[in-house]
Amino acid sequence: MKITAAITGVGAYVPEYILTNHEIEQNVDTSNEWIMSRCGVAERRILKDVDKASAFMAAEAAKEILRKKNLSPLDIELIIVATVTPDHPYPSTANIVADMIGATNAWGFDVQAACSSFLSALFTASKFIESGVYKKILVIGSDKMSSIVDYTCRKTSILFGDAAGAVLLEPSEDGTGILDARMYADGSGKKFLYQPAGGSIIPASIESVTKKQHFVTMDGQSVFKFAVVKMADVAAEMMDRNNLKAEDVAYLTPHQANKRIIEATANRMGISMDKVMLNIEKYGNTTSATIPLCLTEWESQLKKDDNLILTTFGAGFSWGGMFLKWSY
Repeated sequence: MKITAAITGVGAYVPEYILTNHEIEQNVDTSNEWIMSRCGVAERRILKDVDKASAFMAAEAAKEILRKKNLSPLDIELIIVATVTPDHPYPSTANIVADMIGATNAWGFDVQAACSSFLSALFTASKFIESGVYKKILVIGSDKMSSIVDYTCRKTSILFGDAAGAVLLEPSEDGTGILDARMYADGSGKKFLYQPAGGSIIPASIESVTKKQHFVTMDGQSVFKFAVVKMADVAAEMMDRNNLKAEDVAYLTPHQANKRIIEATANRMGISMDKVMLNIEKYGNTTSATIPLCLTEWESQLKKDDNLILTTFGAGFSWGGMFLKWSY
């Protein structure tokens, strides 16, 4: 039997502080009704501790998996962290996480593909499992989006939250695990969703800070138009490539970017919303953390051999889909 990469454990971390639409209404010209109708977010979690960031949340999610699986951190061979908000430009957040959890035997690196980071990291990790190089890999999505959001901006302040989610990947030979995936990119979409400064083209300066160039910049309408098509397209592609009908899919697990985009994807797949993992109302768009956060919340409802379709869309533009059969 072919070796596949199976998710054998999940974990998550969300900060305690809840930023509600009512609080956002105090800072920008908006309303709860407008926010709910546009993106479906009622509240989002914010990591208020100035001494903690993406690595801390990632480590907490990883520790939950280690506890649930009764694993030693020394058993972990590779840690891949998906993030657009690393603690530092270098070293990698994965290295910091390995130290925080005591995974001294592990190699680690980060993957950055905006909101598609987690699925990109999971796809990458699956190849290390399939090749036999590693047998225990932690894939973690963690983002402190509050660190790059302008809370005086009506368009972006309503969308994002902070969180981390993680999965444990191990080899399987029982036909479950990651069975198919396709990832895509179109760099011409860069101008519609990006962070102008902080990289090598516009290094940090008094001017870049004054101009608020270290915050998320977004043309929401252009992003929506592209995302609503591409997420639906790749979900349908996963079904077509694997001869799946709507009734064969236990759950759609989409990146939580916008409720309307998710509804359009479900509609294209021919599935009802009760088969969609949806938690954007509680957490907002947590970027790299959305998909593993969903998997953790729905863990108790999942059964072995359940067919899941994972879909994502992010800046870049980047997007992708994955078909996996649940392993426990």
